[in-house]
Amino acid sequence: MPDIESAPGTAARATTAKVALSTASVYPETTSSAFELAHRLGYDGVEVMVGIDPVAADIDAVEKLRDYHGVPVLAIHAPCLLITQRVWGTDPWAKLERSAEAAHRLDAEVVVVHPPFRWQREYGRNFAEGIQRLNDATGIKFCVENMYPWRTPGGELKAYLPGWDPTNFDYEHLTLDLSHASTAGQQSVDLVEAWGDRLRHVHLTDGNGSMKDEHLVPGRGDQRAAEVLNHLARRGFTGHVVLEINSRKSETRAKREADLAESLAFARSHLARPADFVVNSGGVANVG
Repeated sequence: MPDIESAPGTAARATTAKVALSTASVYPETTSSAFELAHRLGYDGVEVMVGIDPVAADIDAVEKLRDYHGVPVLAIHAPCLLITQRVWGTDPWAKLERSAEAAHRLDAEVVVVHPPFRWQREYGRNFAEGIQRLNDATGIKFCVENMYPWRTPGGELKAYLPGWDPTNFDYEHLTLDLSHASTAGQQSVDLVEAWGDRLRHVHLTDGNGSMKDEHLVPGRGDQRAAEVLNHLARRGFTGHVVLEINSRKSETRAKREADLAESLAFARSHLARPADFVVNSGGVANVG
């Protein structure tokens, strides 16, 4: 972990949370670019969004990128987006099993998974129980991600089974996505409180409450991202914080890189937490 410089009269120390870069954050650049940028900017690792490009679904290629750049793979995002429905076949449970195999091979600890779409009725039936079986059988943490209601002119569409908000479902491990919370009209700090130790993985981003899933640079939206990270630091959060922004509108590679560097600095600065002072009888303060 990097050294944290303290302001005069204070002390700070870092949490053990690692800050990673999602390969989705560099799109339309490639998975290879994500590894290269993660290495150059100093991220602690990457999360591989399977299916974002052909390389991401080729675990041999991902393994070579990991080893070449010396950047660990901390998480696998299973291919459960609309645009990745046919990546690694069409059987959703088989795709999750393959995600766990990829995680084991790449030494990743987490598989991120979305709840089933409403038309995946068989998959959605007993989904929580199935996820728990995978947790138990594979030793990988399957972290179910919060989603959001789909809004149409006729009202909200129930797009996910058993629901888009995982709070009241029996999932052992959860992923908090700040942009999804914004689109859902929620506050991420409230979800951090409600989920407690079930929160194992964070997609660090932001939003302004738009009907669209914005994935803004953290700190540029309404999700009080700094407060979320401060709260995690005080708790001694030991999971992963993964930058997952939409950089498709970056005019140049330099602008994309600047946003990724800014986001990493934001994460590290707000994950630093005040250390406890212990003042001895001689008036000397030691950091606890």
